[in-house]
Amino acid sequence: MNIPSKLIEDAVTEISRLPGIGKKTALRLALHLLKQNPVHTEALALALTTMRNEVQYCSCCHNISDQELCSICQSNKRDGSLICVVEDIRDVLAIENTSQYQGKYHVLGGVISPLQGIGPEELKIESLITRIDQSREDSPISEVILALSATMEGDTTSFYLGKRLKDKNVKVSTIARGIPVGGELEYTDEVTLGRSILTRINYSSE
Repeated sequence: MNIPSKLIEDAVTEISRLPGIGKKTALRLALHLLKQNPVHTEALALALTTMRNEVQYCSCCHNISDQELCSICQSNKRDGSLICVVEDIRDVLAIENTSQYQGKYHVLGGVISPLQGIGPEELKIESLITRIDQSREDSPISEVILALSATMEGDTTSFYLGKRLKDKNVKVSTIARGIPVGGELEYTDEVTLGRSILTRINYSSE
């Protein structure tokens, strides 16, 4: 792609690093920003820089947050006895969009995948066990919902978690398989995902 400006070429290179954006789309976006009022472009740059530098991860559930604890963990309106275990932050957003779940979350940060060198120790599993062990007597965690993608890696992770939670005196359930096998949770439509949360079933690692 022959771009007569090194400055625009550098911008296109950086924009095209974003997932799903090729060089042509990146060029269109760069030219669009060039035509905008400088105030708007500067606001975008500032928002991105601030997001990158200041957004953190919740110390409890590992969701994205502007503070040490995310808004979901801080909310008194959420059911603290329910913990929904998900692979990624995008899965939290997908479930929240269904408006069918009022409990809290635990983000693992991935799934067990020996082929990619990801074992249980690379995930936020121990902090989940600690949450359950340290849950207060007046508000104990009574159910852990495994909401992982219906893939081999997701099933392996669910099996491992089922084994780890077996003696923790908590109910372990999994979302109903209205989600297609091999499908990613974040791409499932909201109605199907919402129903799968409501019709969750007991999980057995036997």
